[in-house]
Amino acid sequence: MAQITEEQKATLSAIAKGYVTVPNKTPILETPADYGLEFQDVKFKAEDGIELAAWFIPAEGSDKLIICNHPATLNRYGWPGHMEPYNQFQDVEVKFGKVYKALHDAGYNVFTYDFRNHGESQASEDHGWGQGFYDEYKDVIAAFDYVKSHDNLKNMTIGLFNPCAGGGAAMNAMTQRPEYFEDVKAFVCPQPASINIMSKVALNGMGFGDHIDFFSEEITKARGLELEKMTPHVHAKNIKVPTFIIQNKDDVWTIPDDVQATFDGLTSLKEEDKKLFWIEEGDTRRFIGYNYFGENPEMMIEWFDKYMK
Repeated sequence: MAQITEEQKATLSAIAKGYVTVPNKTPILETPADYGLEFQDVKFKAEDGIELAAWFIPAEGSDKLIICNHPATLNRYGWPGHMEPYNQFQDVEVKFGKVYKALHDAGYNVFTYDFRNHGESQASEDHGWGQGFYDEYKDVIAAFDYVKSHDNLKNMTIGLFNPCAGGGAAMNAMTQRPEYFEDVKAFVCPQPASINIMSKVALNGMGFGDHIDFFSEEITKARGLELEKMTPHVHAKNIKVPTFIIQNKDDVWTIPDDVQATFDGLTSLKEEDKKLFWIEEGDTRRFIGYNYFGENPEMMIEWFDKYMK
């Protein structure tokens, strides 16, 4: 390990805590009603008692359901990146309502929930968060349990729209509880995130690249997670659901090779049952990738239509 000062240790410890804690929730600024959609507010609990908040958006006459979640720090509305202080993190307003509207208009019911510590869901006692690779998988399972416990939902054909950490949580759940995914027909995952890679990119940019080992130790100390295992690469081989991944190729928070490795790791799938699309717009902001399917829903709808007949 490179020589490290006490001041550097303190800084890296604080950064590590920020990676595995969500102390503050971002506001929900829109509901499906803003897109002309009828919806129901829903509450349900994960197996460890955390109460989660969701919206159910019905599509009359449809027996197809897309279960949606969201990236870290966002919520089921999206991200208020047009407002202070959120624009200091990323100055892109993310509107998942556009995704829900596109899915609804294509004949899909939508069930979308906030992760623990996000949106209107309950915060865990220590605000613990693992970017999809900690207790978040319990929220994924809880959404399935809610769906399967309701007569109007339990027999629906299911697909998943799970971006970034939401996708990581779904992949983690596929490893932890594979039986839940036996009947899932399609998986759309915008920008799956490897925290080990993203943290290295960030630390290099801050001049702390020589101290990744100390940072990794702090992550483990704070949350009991091994940084090198905080990646979809660990879980990709366990994905048996036809999977469509997209990624902003110019995203400066990560590197294209990381997402390519996740895609290449989908070894349980036939070639025709996996797809990778690169967004190439010359914009380095990560969050434009979260808006892509809301603004360009055609490929997403085509994927779901293909597998959810």
